[in-house]
Amino acid sequence: MTVTNQDPDAAAGPGAGPEADAEADRAGIYYDPYDAVIDADPYPAWRRLRDEAPLYYNEKFDFFALSRFDDVEAGLADWRTYRSGRGSVLEFIKADLDLPPGLILFEDPPAHTVHRGILSRVFTPKKMLALEAKVREFCARSLDPLVGAGRFDFVTDLGAPMPMRTIGYLLGIPESDQESIRDGIDEGLRLEGDGTDLAPTVSDGSQYAEYIDWRARHPSDDLMTELLTTEFEDETGTTRTLTRSEILVYVNLLAAAGNETTTRLIGWAGKALAENPDQRAELVADPALIPNAVEELLRYEAPAPAHARYVARDVVHHGQPVAEGSVMVFLVGAGNRDERRYPDPDRFDIHRDVGRHLTFGYGIHHCLGAALARLEGRVALEEVLRRFPTWEVDWPRAVRARTSVVRGWESLPVLTG
Repeated sequence: MTVTNQDPDAAAGPGAGPEADAEADRAGIYYDPYDAVIDADPYPAWRRLRDEAPLYYNEKFDFFALSRFDDVEAGLADWRTYRSGRGSVLEFIKADLDLPPGLILFEDPPAHTVHRGILSRVFTPKKMLALEAKVREFCARSLDPLVGAGRFDFVTDLGAPMPMRTIGYLLGIPESDQESIRDGIDEGLRLEGDGTDLAPTVSDGSQYAEYIDWRARHPSDDLMTELLTTEFEDETGTTRTLTRSEILVYVNLLAAAGNETTTRLIGWAGKALAENPDQRAELVADPALIPNAVEELLRYEAPAPAHARYVARDVVHHGQPVAEGSVMVFLVGAGNRDERRYPDPDRFDIHRDVGRHLTFGYGIHHCLGAALARLEGRVALEEVLRRFPTWEVDWPRAVRARTSVVRGWESLPVLTG
């Protein structure tokens, strides 16, 4: 998907806020996903939302937001009320786009059930775990040349290339083309301005046509071939294989989703462990602690902290009505720091009993790539800590990635001594 900064009226909605949120405005509570200052550290704003405006209304962009863990979890599970068929990103819903079939993040049942079912058959946790040796090889290729250099970048040297190599390997995309594809994905997500000038568009995946056509002529034991050949029963009861246009959409989705969120996770790992050197030393001494550390990272800094939905029927939250036709933003990043769910939630703790967090969503849209993201996060940390047991962030050279979809670092250079 591609976001371009045009058309001042594409994202903003005219509606007037309810009385409860006029009161919130008077109290100085404000949140929107496009504000660069808030995005740099949204947690104080999210804490105020949880405590003072658990149902929040933003008049500028005409959306509601829920921020408490229980509200977010229940809302994500209730797909009949909160629909994804118009998009799961605020500006996409507002733009009322014509969305292509197969874009499962932006679908509701029954089409979502069919299309997700196909991906779940070719994207199983068992198959993802079988990639561990390949992921470790990709990490080693990135990190080995940097040993002894005194510095490396968690994002540009590891967090960006490794996930793209992994998804490229799965889809049969040549490595010579992967960097330009990743750059295109990043450019499509990049945000400038205050969000009022966004005119989102959805890619049809045509940039992958050459790879799909080649694989159709040369089948192999890979995910692309499975997508081309898997038979299924669609929502009309017809048994068939995916059309070429559906496969293009699938591949476009997998390339984007498989790249961005894991890239941000690895960047956050570099920052969080630099700020908690004692816990980092524990991971070096006992790598068996790393899987739980990854879960805590996912809770502590959700790479995709806000999920939007179209409200399909009137509802009430915290005594306030939300009308059918509204947009609800579920702040998973805020829910992950809810004091009602986690003791001392703003503390990073690799020993925390995390339980269920909201980072991979919940309900029918729970992230299909969760097993792969966990694998990549674990292996990346194992390989980094094996080579670089200590580091400090080179803050003057660190660069934030500004998007409305994912949150993290575009560059996070560190000094390794």
